[in-house]
Amino acid sequence: METVTTRSGIELAFDRVVGGDAGTVILIGGAFSYRRFPKLVELAEKLAADYRLTVINYDRRGRGDSSDSPGEYDVDNEIEDLAAIVDAAGGRAAVFGWSSGAGLALRAAASGRVPGITKVVAFEPPFVVDHDNFVPSADLAEQLHALIAANKRAEVVRFYMAKGMGMPRIFGLLMPLTPMWKHLLATAPATAHDWAIMADFMRGAALRPEDWAGVRVPTLVISGAKSDALLRTAARAITAVLPDASHRELAKLSHNPDIGLLAPVAGEFLVDAPQPAH
Repeated sequence: METVTTRSGIELAFDRVVGGDAGTVILIGGAFSYRRFPKLVELAEKLAADYRLTVINYDRRGRGDSSDSPGEYDVDNEIEDLAAIVDAAGGRAAVFGWSSGAGLALRAAASGRVPGITKVVAFEPPFVVDHDNFVPSADLAEQLHALIAANKRAEVVRFYMAKGMGMPRIFGLLMPLTPMWKHLLATAPATAHDWAIMADFMRGAALRPEDWAGVRVPTLVISGAKSDALLRTAARAITAVLPDASHRELAKLSHNPDIGLLAPVAGEFLVDAPQPAH
């Protein structure tokens, strides 16, 4: 484990898997994720072994071995965090984001505050661009923050899965019976950071090109044919408004992905003619 401290004093923990001379990619997990989440570890190892990439897998603030800013939930904070990780990577890196981590990758690239980003892979960012499926409630942040402040972690997990992610309520009821429950409880307070990233783009409104014009690096948006319609729609919508983006929808892939299907598509894009940072 390595660490880096941001300008605001947040200590971020990360692992570095050295694969070769094909460049560096930073993995950004989504809600309830952390750097030792098995599928992130598998993805890191596969990108390093098969594509000679150096892969940095980090704990976003409030997760794993990274510190947090309780009560302070702002996307700018996580963009600052990512900038610190890029600096720790040597100042230039591609980013691979999963779910709300993909939202963070795209928002960081659009902000212009992380000029070292060279490419973006966005795996199923959960934008909600219409009212055909699920739209979170307008007061979600207020309820979520209150549950977190009261340290009601089990309720946070169930609430965010149902109200922030649109999962059937039964999933939240069954999760305590699974081995991952303890990890969900550990990362539950960090869901407020996920919501800070995604809230403005989960209102059922079309994405606007002007919000994403700053993403000037090559971008690959990936979705799975087995994923919910909301996520497949979101992938097409964000691809359409990005300046330099392509979209791949993979058969047999879901939001809980088979890394053997996901890694080759991401890896080939990441090592193909890397572009200079803008």
